[in-house]
Amino acid sequence: MLDIHLIRENADIVKAGAAKKHIEVDIDRLIKVDDERKLLRQELDAKRAEQNRRSSEIQRASGSEREKLIEAMQHLKAGMAEGEERLKKVMAEWQQLMLTVPNIPDMSVPDGDSDADNVEVKKWGEPTVFDFTPKDHVELMTALGMADFERGAKVAGFRGYFLKGDGVLLANAVWQLALKHFSAKQLVPLSVPSLVRRETFLGTGYLPQGEEDLYKTQDGEYLAGTAEVAAMGYYMDEVLDPQALPVQFLGFSPCFRREAGAHGKDVRGLIRVHEFFKWEQVVLCRAEHDESVRLHDWLNRNTEEFIELLNIPYHTVVNCGGDLGLGQVKKYDIELWVPGEKTYREISSASYFHDFQTRRLNIRYRDAEGNMRFPHSLNSTAIPTPRILVSIVENYQQADGTIKVPDALVPYVGKSVIGAAA
Repeated sequence: MLDIHLIRENADIVKAGAAKKHIEVDIDRLIKVDDERKLLRQELDAKRAEQNRRSSEIQRASGSEREKLIEAMQHLKAGMAEGEERLKKVMAEWQQLMLTVPNIPDMSVPDGDSDADNVEVKKWGEPTVFDFTPKDHVELMTALGMADFERGAKVAGFRGYFLKGDGVLLANAVWQLALKHFSAKQLVPLSVPSLVRRETFLGTGYLPQGEEDLYKTQDGEYLAGTAEVAAMGYYMDEVLDPQALPVQFLGFSPCFRREAGAHGKDVRGLIRVHEFFKWEQVVLCRAEHDESVRLHDWLNRNTEEFIELLNIPYHTVVNCGGDLGLGQVKKYDIELWVPGEKTYREISSASYFHDFQTRRLNIRYRDAEGNMRFPHSLNSTAIPTPRILVSIVENYQQADGTIKVPDALVPYVGKSVIGAAA
């Protein structure tokens, strides 16, 4: 959430930012409602002051004068009740409008309508070349008993899957290597809940706009699609010790996404599933733009280094305005080479938000001058499973149908080749 004072003083900039993100928001209506909100509050404050003055007069008065004052007080209270009801309605509209105002993208964010307009800023490695006809991960993993997609759909429905045998070993190996690699960056491991209250989703900006992509329980809670949501809620409504900044978490959780807007996309295999697991980097830092920029690059580089450990070709793109979420100031995507599709596919996103999330979540700290501030927040995918298995399996397949295990994962898998005869 943006500060209403920032919105009022920079209305044209906020409008331009929304246009760059292709998000519709009525800033003029918000300012008009804010004017009404402030006027009603001033009127109520004046009536409360009048009520206090008349209460004192009533205490001093007696007889008929006291009765007249009491009658006048009753009229005043009726007017206050009416004003409070009007303010309640105005506040409801004001709060709803405030939740729709997007964060202002950084000047370096390129223009564009969708992910097709994202701009490559780095390329590492060359697309894998085979001297045989390669297979996709569905065929490879099915043949090697690493996954069962038919029974997954039978048990869990569309996009359901089972990992089994060496598929489970490979996924667990990725988790263990990720825990070692990212923990060495002084990120504190945090196992977080996936079942999270609505307030936390509102605070992180996933609601109200993203509700159709969330699973909801009968108790009004939601299943999170990233550990970011719970990790950001960890310090909700708290004042942090400034000496503790930056807070650096490595969150792990099961994740759930309805993929409501992905009908007909990636219907086979492990690219786009409803249930998965993910390590997520989450950071709170001082409310300084330069610090956010530095940590944003650092978080993204942490994941690039992990991909380089696996020796999988990738490129990094900076997301265009139309591919940014409501709260993001800037975002990088890391995309891995997928031989079966002959293209790069997203494996990680790194974003920073300034104080957009922390203002909503009421997370604060006192700066060196003693002023209360909202820290900046950032997050970045460390690594998701099972999606990462797609690139591992397809890039490391061999002519005989076996899968070479990346050297960095061999100690955790316990073998160097999957599918080789014993």
